[in-house]
Amino acid sequence: MKNRYLVLLLAPMVSAAAQEPPKVTAQQFVNLQQGEAAHGGFRRAHAKGICVTGEFRSNGQLATYSEAALFEQGVTPFIGRFSVAGNNPTAPDLKAPVRSLALSFAMSSTEQWRIAMNTPPVMAVKDPHTFYQQIQAIQAGPKAIQAFFAEHPESSNFLSWKAQYQPTGSFAAETYNSINAFYLINSEGNEQAVRWAMQPKVFVPADNLEGVDALHEEITNRVAKEDIVFDWSFTLANEEDDENNPAKAWPASREQITAGQVVITAVTPQLQGECHGINYDPLVLPTGIEATRDPILRARSAAYAESYRRRAKEALMGELQGQGNE
Repeated sequence: MKNRYLVLLLAPMVSAAAQEPPKVTAQQFVNLQQGEAAHGGFRRAHAKGICVTGEFRSNGQLATYSEAALFEQGVTPFIGRFSVAGNNPTAPDLKAPVRSLALSFAMSSTEQWRIAMNTPPVMAVKDPHTFYQQIQAIQAGPKAIQAFFAEHPESSNFLSWKAQYQPTGSFAAETYNSINAFYLINSEGNEQAVRWAMQPKVFVPADNLEGVDALHEEITNRVAKEDIVFDWSFTLANEEDDENNPAKAWPASREQITAGQVVITAVTPQLQGECHGINYDPLVLPTGIEATRDPILRARSAAYAESYRRRAKEALMGELQGQGNE
């Protein structure tokens, strides 16, 4: 664990301009994600989802690493969302290559933490410009994405995960990863770089799933019978790990701490639930959690904000038009 104040004082001055790749704006990202026909009022990425509510039951094991109130032993409620990748809110669940879990904690009127996690443990690339090119290649088709990966050896960790990943038959059975690293900051100013994962407590094969809304129907039926539980596991970086490179996996030998359990107790269709109105911006952080200098993390935050701005405007315009027709 490093003392962040000492690190800031001793950090060398490096010319950022000489190292930065070409800039890509949030508007460009969102334009690319939404395509030619936007679905008004919905997210431009991960448009199809379902709201969840529940609580995080902390065991206190991370309290010495972070002064975030969430990690003190006790219970904190959340509003969350399961979703699948894509810009179409009516797309088939099982066609999506990525599944996601987002959580929003409100510890007080001024302390919030919003988390957006995906099934891949790492990104395929390490900077926003190359990530933009990756999305372009995906949209261009199989040959284009194969050529892209052949030109980017930094994608090797992502491709290794992709080669062995087998989608499960339930949102409840997936592992969801932070992808980006963050710093835990304790009351003495010591920082510890971490990544985390939600580890499922059940295994559900995908053998019997079918239908456009297969995952949404499965999770609705499952929660009606039992709570869904994940272990919240944190991986601690050491001096050899680059917390600013989201494409590089950390060795499995790194120390891991389970901070407690995330328990989902209810689900609601997203247009009827509170999650639809939340921007799960990964840079909304409480005291005791800080962002690394990972440029992809900042690109995600900016794109989420732009997507939220567009759908909020569309929702408002819809309300005004509805009032005009009364």
